[in-house]
Amino acid sequence: MQQLHYCTVWEPINVNKLTPQELKKSLDSLIFLTEKRDRKIKACTCANGSTQRPYTLKEESTSPTTMTESLLLTSVIDAEENCDVMTLDIPNAFVQTQMPEADVGKRVIMKIKGPLIDMLIEMDPVKYKKQYVVHDSKGEKVLYVVLLKALYGMMQSSMLFYKKLVSDLKTIGFELNPYDPCIANRSVNSKQHTILWHVDNVKASHVDWKVNDEFAKWCKMKYGDGKNPVKVLRGKKHYYLAMILDFETTPGAVVVDMKYYVESMVKEFPEQLNVYKGLYPWNESLVKVDNKSELLDKQKSEWFYTFVYKALFLAKRAQPDVLPAIAFLCTHVQSPTMSDWNKFKHMMSFLKCTKDDVLTLQADGTKILKWHVDASFTVHKDMMSHTGSVFSMGKGAINSISTKQKINTRSSTKAELVAIDDVISKIMWTKLFLEAQGYGVKETLIY
Repeated sequence: MQQLHYCTVWEPINVNKLTPQELKKSLDSLIFLTEKRDRKIKACTCANGSTQRPYTLKEESTSPTTMTESLLLTSVIDAEENCDVMTLDIPNAFVQTQMPEADVGKRVIMKIKGPLIDMLIEMDPVKYKKQYVVHDSKGEKVLYVVLLKALYGMMQSSMLFYKKLVSDLKTIGFELNPYDPCIANRSVNSKQHTILWHVDNVKASHVDWKVNDEFAKWCKMKYGDGKNPVKVLRGKKHYYLAMILDFETTPGAVVVDMKYYVESMVKEFPEQLNVYKGLYPWNESLVKVDNKSELLDKQKSEWFYTFVYKALFLAKRAQPDVLPAIAFLCTHVQSPTMSDWNKFKHMMSFLKCTKDDVLTLQADGTKILKWHVDASFTVHKDMMSHTGSVFSMGKGAINSISTKQKINTRSSTKAELVAIDDVISKIMWTKLFLEAQGYGVKETLIY
């Protein structure tokens, strides 16, 4: 609260100066406590922007974020070119972003309740005069404020910060990649300087570490202050978007490490997991549906839902070998059965057995993009086929796809044609994205 007060995020307003529409649309304030990876407790004051959904346009509320494929592709290039890699965390990103001016009746109003009001009055009794404080129907104190800057929780906050960041980057010569609006490039000393970002988490790379130094100084000047400096991490290992990107272990390659994530899943799983040699993440019964299997109870259904999507997050990043199992089980999260639970438990046992595995990605220098695409004919109960693909630039699966086909086919040959159709957009995007990055693609091969 103190931080938001000193950043002038809001201005108190007399309730009598609000229109009926503004009162109706006023947002509740919330405070969340979260434990960080370093065990520190972080408090976050935000607005409950869920009530804005009915009257907020999608274009105003949907902010782009970098694609996982973009992060992995640029990391592979960074490793190949032996670039200096730097990650940055911009503090208080949203509250540094001004709200657009709005007429009376269209302002964003938030209401602060209870003990939080006493805290604000103690900080600044002049600004938060008692005449601003009213009582609701339950007798609870309420303070109405006009939001002057974007606040976490508001529907439009992330988009407002995205526009600010892009505008700032363009002033120092960056241009967006047209195939990922969260990647920008510029030429410095005749070499490419690349940055990508996910909201306020930024990754920068250049062959000359001094270029990254200058960019870090610019970020600190633009977005940091004495109390909340921009956090900069240098070196060969970076924790970025839940992945540990290791450029040190294997020269010329990037190792995607999520061992901590797997260990956490195994530890939190509610049942004992079996471990034995020769274990695979699934077997031939994966897509066979047992209609006689009983439904899971409410508690187990919630566990199933949570862990399946945790595993999906893992599979799309560092453990693509479990993707076929997850692709199937994701279609059963609404009404899971004991049969589904046993299949997932089998996959979790595999993760426990391979919890120390990491994904190593490396380009072989040929500039040839290699896609392996295939189809399993009529393996689903409705006689649908299944598409699978793997993309590599030399070593390791940069992109993996496992998905049920949308139409029936009469032969395995036609199923393979459908598989190509399922993947072709991703194949084309990868080629165009890399070319826009200045990476000279010689050829795209489909096996």
